[in-house]
Amino acid sequence: MAYQTSLQSQTMELLVAYRQKPSVHLRNRLVRLNMGLVRKVAHRLTHQCAEPYEDLEQCGYLGLITAIERFDPSQGYAFSSFAVPYIRGEILHFLRDRANTVRIPRRWQQLSRDAAKVRQVLIAELGRQPNDQEIANALDITMEEWRSVKLSTTNRVPLSLNARVASGQQQQSDSAMTLGDTLMDAHSQILQANQEDRIELQQALSQLEERTRIMIESVFFHQLSRQEVAKRIGVSSVTVTRNMKKGIDTLVELLQQQPTTLQTEH
Repeated sequence: MAYQTSLQSQTMELLVAYRQKPSVHLRNRLVRLNMGLVRKVAHRLTHQCAEPYEDLEQCGYLGLITAIERFDPSQGYAFSSFAVPYIRGEILHFLRDRANTVRIPRRWQQLSRDAAKVRQVLIAELGRQPNDQEIANALDITMEEWRSVKLSTTNRVPLSLNARVASGQQQQSDSAMTLGDTLMDAHSQILQANQEDRIELQQALSQLEERTRIMIESVFFHQLSRQEVAKRIGVSSVTVTRNMKKGIDTLVELLQQQPTTLQTEH
């Protein structure tokens, strides 16, 4: 507990100094002091995806740096509560970008390379193209696994964006829709990701005590000062700051507990 208090005190002192006079040296010290935040979030998310922990950790540091740049010590809430959503958000954006990547097991990748060599040997020996059973036998694997290797290799080859996706009677039509027509542009993808984040945040906000939720929404969404919020609600600005700190801490916990839509690779 004493160590934690000391860490928070050091962090706040450096944040105040960084706010007054930003420097790479101060920023790096802040990153080192708060590495635990990144590791905690990365460890939590690494069990929900197939990406290496090291990649998640690196993305988390980018989120931590963003939080350091944007944090205002005068607002009165803990840096850890402020930073965790940035760290988590940066990692989730990375995972969303990776979600559509075709990931083939290393064993199948190696078998595919070995099969190319085996095929050439068999052609020389047989004087013809070998069939699937002959290739599977040469690789010492089952036909079922060889078919899986072939299918994974085929599906790994990207389709042209000009490929037709129409079906039925439209297949012969010159005006059939292409694969490129079905894809969202970069702007639409960003809007979709932001919408997902807003939904998660709104769900978490709805679980807060009503007065605390109003305070947080008034300051962060409606850009009111704490003094203005205190006057509207009829409490002191100290009460607003205290309630907001507790509310933000609760939001961080709720957001970390929300089930992710990412698929785990087995």
